Amino acid sequence: MDERAAHDVLLVKAIETSDRERQILNEDDRRYASRTARELAQWTAAERKVAATPELFLHKRAEQLLARLTERTPAAAAMLRPRPWLRIAGIVLPVLALLFGMLADRIGDVHRVNLLSAPLLLILLWNLAVYLFLLVRPLLPRRALRPRVGRMRWPALPRVRRVQARFGAALARFAEEWLSLSAPLTWARSARILHLCAALLAAGAALSLYLRGVLAAYRVGWESTFLDAGQVHALLSWLFLPAVSLLGLEGFTPQQVDALRFGQPAPPDSGAQWVHLYAATLILLVVLPRLALAALAWWRERRLARHFPLDLSQPYFQRLCAGLAPGTATLRICPYSMRVDEARQAGLANAARLLLGEQAELTVLPVTAYGEAPPAPAASQAVTAALFALSATPEPENHGQFLDQLRGSHPSGVVALIDESGYLERLGPQAGARAAERAGLWRQFCAQHQIPAAIVNLLAPDAGGEELERLLGAARSVS
Repeated sequence: MDERAAHDVLLVKAIETSDRERQILNEDDRRYASRTARELAQWTAAERKVAATPELFLHKRAEQLLARLTERTPAAAAMLRPRPWLRIAGIVLPVLALLFGMLADRIGDVHRVNLLSAPLLLILLWNLAVYLFLLVRPLLPRRALRPRVGRMRWPALPRVRRVQARFGAALARFAEEWLSLSAPLTWARSARILHLCAALLAAGAALSLYLRGVLAAYRVGWESTFLDAGQVHALLSWLFLPAVSLLGLEGFTPQQVDALRFGQPAPPDSGAQWVHLYAATLILLVVLPRLALAALAWWRERRLARHFPLDLSQPYFQRLCAGLAPGTATLRICPYSMRVDEARQAGLANAARLLLGEQAELTVLPVTAYGEAPPAPAASQAVTAALFALSATPEPENHGQFLDQLRGSHPSGVVALIDESGYLERLGPQAGARAAERAGLWRQFCAQHQIPAAIVNLLAPDAGGEELERLLGAARSVS
């Protein structure tokens, strides 16, 4: 999945997980998007002569939902689009660096240029410090990137703020996850821009030396309170060593350095010699290494942008993609000593969609009487769920034996659903604390038998969406 597709998928994920009341995207929107995306993914895969992948399906589904949101609320389009600030910076900043580099040496009189030019020396020293940091950075402790999204602000339009204020929670959730997942890509993109800026800054400085030399004669020299000619020659020898060694340029001799002291007649062609040496040094020590580092960062950026690190094993993605693989989108309910009426069967159907996707199928088996053995396993790779009533007290010799037998005969995965609707109806407003205590007892009991469990209210199944998603993740891990 590429960067743009991952952006849209994560944005839709944040909206759907924040919009539990279905105010932004209703149930019909989500079902229509899933159905249309499944068809589009299959068509696209058929054209490419490959199998439909979860990545392609999720991208098509996100496109459908974002298009519907934009159509319904045009003012929200500005918030939903990715902002290419780094892409713009990748063009503007290198151009500015080139222009700034061309002005870097314009300090003082062109007819009185110091051999140890401070602006050029600063460029060299800064880049050498950066190279040293890059060498020792693998040895430094890494700190996790923790973006502070609470202080972030989105430039949303006023009517979006008034009418669609509920976008705020979704955008905050999206920003937190996106900044965390895209951090490696952002660092690679920023590194490419910075390396390219440094290379063009040095290239601009070198180019400026030649452009100014066309219209003016450089008068180079030196003067110092603390350095003598021998020390200045030693510094210049070290400074110009790469240019002299690799390119065969002629360096300054001790006699030339002594003769270049300001106040004495300058040797002929000393200005051109200084320009060639400094330009070659900038190219060898700054321009070429920085271009190589920029190319390396660009390669890493392209790789991360084409293969964005999005974990599709999360319950949200598993639920949406369950219908893509045949035989995995069926929820098989095994009620134990409880009656499933029409209202609760509708709640189970909704729970099946929350667990296994919009196209999930539901099969409710006959009720297993108290103390009897579970039904035979299904031939398909369905997810089997044991259904208990919260009002019942879990007993190892009955409920526990039922779970053990069910788990042993269903290798494709078994979960437990504990329905609290009847218990809450019976106790009324005073059921809160007692229901929580009994729910904890059931969770502990199911954990002892190695069965993932979720407390659900089949008369209000949407309230347990997050718990059902966690249950799906646990079911995948044990299946």
